[in-house]
Amino acid sequence: MNMNEESDEASARRIQVRFVTKLNAPFIVPSTAIAIPADLTRFGLSSLVNALIQSNDADYQPEPFDFLIDGEFVRMSLEQFLLAKGISAERILEIEYTRAVAPRKEEDPCLHDDWVSAVDGSSSRFFLTGCYDGLGRVWKGAGLCTHVLEGHSDAITSVSIINPEGLETVTVATASKDRTLRLWKLNTEEPVNQPMRVRAYKILRGHKSAVQSVAAQTSGEMVCSAAWDCTINLWQTNDFNAEDDLVSKKRKIGDQVEDSQLEGEAFTTLVGHTQCVSSVVWPQRESIFSASWDHSIRKWDVETGKNLSDIFCGKALNCLDIGGEGSVLIAAGGSDPVIRIWDPRKPGTSAPVFQFASHTSWVSACKWHDQSWFHLLSSSYDGKVMLWDLRTAWPLSVIESHSDKVLSADWWRSDSVISGGADSRLCISSDIPVK
Repeated sequence: MNMNEESDEASARRIQVRFVTKLNAPFIVPSTAIAIPADLTRFGLSSLVNALIQSNDADYQPEPFDFLIDGEFVRMSLEQFLLAKGISAERILEIEYTRAVAPRKEEDPCLHDDWVSAVDGSSSRFFLTGCYDGLGRVWKGAGLCTHVLEGHSDAITSVSIINPEGLETVTVATASKDRTLRLWKLNTEEPVNQPMRVRAYKILRGHKSAVQSVAAQTSGEMVCSAAWDCTINLWQTNDFNAEDDLVSKKRKIGDQVEDSQLEGEAFTTLVGHTQCVSSVVWPQRESIFSASWDHSIRKWDVETGKNLSDIFCGKALNCLDIGGEGSVLIAAGGSDPVIRIWDPRKPGTSAPVFQFASHTSWVSACKWHDQSWFHLLSSSYDGKVMLWDLRTAWPLSVIESHSDKVLSADWWRSDSVISGGADSRLCISSDIPVK
């Protein structure tokens, strides 16, 4: 038998399959078993499912699908997948299909004057960016900047929306290379014709080096910050003169006197890291997680200040997030192209339970989807944002909107990805069906 005959035989081989889905109309096909070629890949399967849907709905517009067999995504031909997994082709194969997790639309980029180093998309009504020009910006959507946060004397490195679903007044925090954090109050529902310039109501001083990360406690009463001085500081967010707060003098500009600004001091400092603390998250009221260039991820008890647990991964770390199943999986990335995920519920948690290695440079951000156990995103100095699902080692989608390093990324409104880069652009990739 020659090579052409072998190829013809492979394409002629057929498998009995039944397509099933959890999607609603119009994405439903008949549940009867059909025979299909064994050499079909996900693209061929997607074309087939689209054709089946169109046969019952002439107005239907085709779109990409993904396919799972026994809970695992198919990323090769059906025949190769069955062989690799030891699944018999003699029985009727049940294939689940779902809408491909990939952007359907790229919005116009939001242009900045310098690197876009920080983003926060945790509010459904707006998102927040931080820039190397020292300004924070609030956006209602692509090109719709409503507030400019003025006051830092150096690059902003991290931003956090403290009460993302606040009724009218929203509190946000910014961290900067100028060694301070600033707290701001905004009325995001107030109509504006042009961006409103805002001063911070409170300046937090105490770090001895550039502040690299800020995160808010779930109640919004406190924030924590991480810095190049190897420490983590905890701060009150109150807007009244508390015992630890100093009030600066009122500032006179022209004939107008501006309101005074509070100056806060840290009420707790967590010490233990030996190099820059690059990222902090505060997922539960009583626990803070931190990642550092000293190759460690640490969990801290807020009340006692004690270091409860350590994970060492052998690489300097840039980013950290907690989420996934049970909201306990730890995702981190740093000075290699790998996103590592640990499950602290399992014994011997020093070994990652998942590793994703499709980037080609340092990982700058990783973020779990807030409504899915499986999905997370990552960004990298390779200029790409990737969307991941724990059920496959390959990225679901690669977003290449930037022309330079991607420095920050987050989910927004559950179906969009926002990302900031060294190209001074904030990009929005939208209409991503994550279920």
